[in-house]
Amino acid sequence: METREMRLSGQNGWPIFVALVVGEILLGYGIFLAAQGLPDNPYLFVGCILGVALWSLGWNGFYMLQPNEAAVLMLFGAYRGTAIESGLRWTNPLYMKRKISLRARNMNNPPIKVNDLRGNPIEIGAVVVWCVKDTARAVFDVESFEKYVGIQVESALRHLAMAYPYDTYEPGETSLRGSTDEVSQTLRGEIQERAACAGVDIVEARLSHLAYSQEIAGAMLQRQQADAVVAARTRIVEGATGMVQLALEKLKEQGVIDLDGDRKAAMVSNLMVVLCAHEPARPIVNAGTLFT
Repeated sequence: METREMRLSGQNGWPIFVALVVGEILLGYGIFLAAQGLPDNPYLFVGCILGVALWSLGWNGFYMLQPNEAAVLMLFGAYRGTAIESGLRWTNPLYMKRKISLRARNMNNPPIKVNDLRGNPIEIGAVVVWCVKDTARAVFDVESFEKYVGIQVESALRHLAMAYPYDTYEPGETSLRGSTDEVSQTLRGEIQERAACAGVDIVEARLSHLAYSQEIAGAMLQRQQADAVVAARTRIVEGATGMVQLALEKLKEQGVIDLDGDRKAAMVSNLMVVLCAHEPARPIVNAGTLFT
């Protein structure tokens, strides 16, 4: 059964503080008179003892809260409410008080080893910013909300890593390395869903570490380099094909030269070599005629 937070507003502590100080003075004077036997009243001493007991109990009702801090109030194990007013406050002296910070907290989850969607072992870590929103759930619905959040962050991080590939060159495919914003939003939503029962709000979640495991890092680096070379060559060939086609169309359109099939094929071959070569081409200038 989920616990619902209830707000309980304590009283301003300063008037009660002044009243207890005045009561201390009066009790001291009464105890002095009772010790001297003046006045001759047997109930004065008993009244002073009861007054001291109530005075001591009254001091137990004070508590002080800073901004973004709350106090969970309990009476004999029963939840009575949560106070969030800052400053010196006073409430029922029999209440037990547990203070909880409502400030934003950083959790730097250390890198863990897990397999991605394609089965490659990777190391992944995350930084999570979170804060307590429901103090009743944080105190009563989980054993320790700090440890609970830490375990749920690691669990969500493992599930996220297994749902996406580390990297991809396919257009439109989501990957851990190439889709940082989308992956971060997915991670935040998954942690929020898991930690909601602890009264915790996940402000932000982002990957802080992402790398292949050491045993395959060298091989995957070679693969990435090969994939990059293939992707670059493909782009170069696509651009060169368009340039050759444009050149032939311009030559034909403007009537600069009329090439038959064999010479057109030779020209295309030469242009592709020049445009796709890994090093700058060194052409040989033909000083003769084009046709024999």
